[in-house]
Amino acid sequence: MSSDATTDVSAGSPGRPDARPPHPAPLAGPGAQPPHAADSVRAHTHLGLGRLYLRRFSRNRLAVAGAVILALLVLFAALGGRLTDHAYTDADFAALTQPPSGVHWFGTNQGGNDVYACAVHGLQRSLTIAVSVSVLTIVLAAVIGSGAAYFGGRTERATLAVIHFLLIVPSFLILALVSHRLAGDWRVLIVVLTVFGWMSTARVIWSVSTSLRERDYVKAAEFMGVGPLRIVLRHIIPNLGSLLIVNLTLGVVATVLSETALSFLGFGVQTPDVSLGTMLADGATTVTSAPWLFAFPAGLLVLLTVSMTLIGDGLRDALDPTSATGSAGGRR
Repeated sequence: MSSDATTDVSAGSPGRPDARPPHPAPLAGPGAQPPHAADSVRAHTHLGLGRLYLRRFSRNRLAVAGAVILALLVLFAALGGRLTDHAYTDADFAALTQPPSGVHWFGTNQGGNDVYACAVHGLQRSLTIAVSVSVLTIVLAAVIGSGAAYFGGRTERATLAVIHFLLIVPSFLILALVSHRLAGDWRVLIVVLTVFGWMSTARVIWSVSTSLRERDYVKAAEFMGVGPLRIVLRHIIPNLGSLLIVNLTLGVVATVLSETALSFLGFGVQTPDVSLGTMLADGATTVTSAPWLFAFPAGLLVLLTVSMTLIGDGLRDALDPTSATGSAGGRR
């Protein structure tokens, strides 16, 4: 055999039993996909829901901006006190109602308290109250609303009657009287705001849960002998996740505004404690003579409410596949 023939056989000719045919070239027709298209579709199929929601959320620039603002506010509330030697309870009687300076960055109030230190503590207190009330309200509303929808009958009618009655009660007046009688303790304020803040959310959850109770997985759980409480907690409430998350976020905004309004009117947080509402109340009387007393807490309140609103809108779009942002979640 010649050397040319030997070269042909060693190159993978059909005459060798271990020879492999070369890979076929990809089709170039109008309907053919590029070689990486299948891998891209497969990767998107296996993409976790968390990452998918994060991608949808990140496409909303306003929502991302709101998340950045909120993160900065949380950092300011958590670490801002370490940047100054003044405490919110310290009084500098040699610097009463002084404008911002190198010593007092945000100025001082009528009692000589450092406004920067008060703003840090006030933001901490407002965030603590808002997040606590929002979480407790969502938990209470989810259990009561979904439970009423699942059990139905007399339980449902009685629960809705209580909800409708509490909705028409002037809750703001009751909140003001109770919080004022208990000396404005912020812990009591959390309890009172939670007790009178769950009804609207519970009614929305009940309305959605009436359709979930007829789903096949609920009927299958009943057929298998699963208890009613476990069905509510394991099969109905988890399927309300998107609704609960959005209401949790927007509930923080509503609670901040309620706490600020109560504190502004003197029925919320009381001295010597400080919140954004008490700072606004103190600065409202000196807007023209000492505008920094009102401007700094008002700016923090606006940033907080706007950021949470933007985040809530972004989460609603990310969790709703029919929205403009959600429908574009799988596109690049």
